[in-house]
Amino acid sequence: MNLSPKQIVEKLDKYIIGQENAKKAVAIALRNRYRRSLLTEEEREEITPKNIIMKGPTGVGKTEIARRLAKLVGAPFVKVEATKYTEVGYVGRDVESMIRDLVECSVRIVKEERFKKVMEKASSIVDEKLVKFVCEARKLDRGETPVEIFEKNVLEGYKKGYYDNEMIEIEVIDAPKPMEIMPGAGEISIGNIFGDFLPKKRKKRKLTVKEARKMMLDEEADKLIDKDSVNEEAVRRAEQEGIIFIDEIDKIGAKASKGGGQDVSREGVQRDILPIVEGCTVMTKYGSIKTDYILFIAAGAFHVSKVSDLIPELQGRFPILVELRSLTKKDFVEILTTPENAITLQYDKLLSVDGVRLKFTDCAIEEIAKIAEDMNATSEDIGARRLHTVMENLLEEVSFTAGDGVEREVVIDKQYVIDKLDVERKTKDLKKYIL
Repeated sequence: MNLSPKQIVEKLDKYIIGQENAKKAVAIALRNRYRRSLLTEEEREEITPKNIIMKGPTGVGKTEIARRLAKLVGAPFVKVEATKYTEVGYVGRDVESMIRDLVECSVRIVKEERFKKVMEKASSIVDEKLVKFVCEARKLDRGETPVEIFEKNVLEGYKKGYYDNEMIEIEVIDAPKPMEIMPGAGEISIGNIFGDFLPKKRKKRKLTVKEARKMMLDEEADKLIDKDSVNEEAVRRAEQEGIIFIDEIDKIGAKASKGGGQDVSREGVQRDILPIVEGCTVMTKYGSIKTDYILFIAAGAFHVSKVSDLIPELQGRFPILVELRSLTKKDFVEILTTPENAITLQYDKLLSVDGVRLKFTDCAIEEIAKIAEDMNATSEDIGARRLHTVMENLLEEVSFTAGDGVEREVVIDKQYVIDKLDVERKTKDLKKYIL
C-alpha cells in the first residue's frame, strides 16, 4: 500500500490516541520500506531497516502501534516475549523460532490471497459435487420425476439454501493430529515429516450440506493453487516486508549482579537475539530466510533497567529510541470516544444483543477518565487497560440484569458513575494508609 508517512499516522490515529513521536517513527520506517522497494537490486542490498525501541509504561499503545502498522499494509507480523527465551531449558537457544513463526504467518497471508483468486472456480466445482450428493441422498423422493427435472429442482433448492441442514456423507482427508514431543518444544506432525511420500488417507464423515461445503471449498481451493509459488512468495515477503515485535525487552536488559544466575541467562539471550537482528540465515521448512531486511520493533517499560543496560552491540542494532508517555485524563476521554473500536461502543454493541442500549453523557465520560487517571496515579500505572477495570465495575449491574427480555435505554451520567465507582475509589485511597 503506497501511503505517505502523514497518511499512515492518520490511519493509526483511528485506533491509537496520542504518542505522536512513536507513530511518526514507525510511519517513516514503513515509508522507507516502500522507497527501498523502488530502488535497483544493488541499491536495495545496501539499505537495511532502522529498527526501533519503544520505551514507555504498560498499556500506552506500544504493541497496538506495531500490530496496526502490520495490519495496515498486510505485512507478516509476529509478536514475541523476550522473557520466553530465559525460561529453564531455553536459555536463548531457540530464538530462531520467531523467524519460523514469521514465515508461517507469511504463508497464511499469501494462501488467503491465492484462495480468494480461485474461490469462484472452486465454488462452482464444489456446488456441482454437493448437488450430486443431495440428489443421491434424496433419490428415494424422486418418484416418477425424470432425472433431469429432479436434478434441476434440487439445484434451484440448493442455491436458495433449502438443503443447508440436510445430512450427507462425504469423504474428507484424514489429517493426522500433531503430537507434542516435549512440553514447550512444539508440535510435530507425522504427515509433515513424510510430506507427499505417503498417500493421503481419507475417511467418511456425516455432515450438513453447509458444513460440507466449507470443508470441500478449502480442499478444492488448495488443489487449485501452486504450493511452490506460495512458499516462494511467502519467504520473499517475510524477508522483505516482515515485522517482528519483541516485547518485554527490558526484562533481559538487567545488569548482571555478583551472584550471576538468571542475569547471566538474560545476557545470553541478548547475545542469541543479536545475530537474528544483525542479519543471518535461518532454515525453515519453506526454505532458508535472510533476516537482514526484517523490521524489528522492541518495546519495554524500562522501570527497573535502562535502555543503556542492554549490551552495546544490541543497542547499536536499534538506532531509533522513542519514548511513550503516560496517559492523561484528556487521553482517556479521547480513548473513550474517538477510536472506531472505542470501549464505550464495544459495550453498547454487546448489550444491544440483549435489547439494552447505553448512552454515555459527556460529563460521565469526563468522570470515568478522571477516575482512571486517579487509579493509575495511586496504584500501578497500567495505562489504557485501566479503563477495562473501570468499565467492568461501572456496568456490572447493567450487564447482570440484561437478558430479561425487556428492551430499554440506560443513560450513564456523571452521578451514575460517582454512585457506582466512588466507593471503590475511596477504598483504594484508604489502602495507602494501611500497613
